[in-house]
Amino acid sequence: MKEQKIQELKNKSIEELQKLLGENYEKLRKLRFNLASNKLKNVREISETKKTIARILTFIHYEK
Repeated sequence: MKEQKIQELKNKSIEELQKLLGENYEKLRKLRFNLASNKLKNVREISETKKTIARILTFIHYEK
């Protein structure tokens, strides 16, 4: 994740982060489903999405 995207996460409110977290969980679910059905071309996208989820959770945790 680029530094610019990390800065964007820092500037978001908790509500926006929670919405983004839900979207990323849904994206991860779809990626895993596509992987199981051999439709996924870029497998690295799964690990990138997991890292994004971890970053969002970190920001939510420190905001409380």
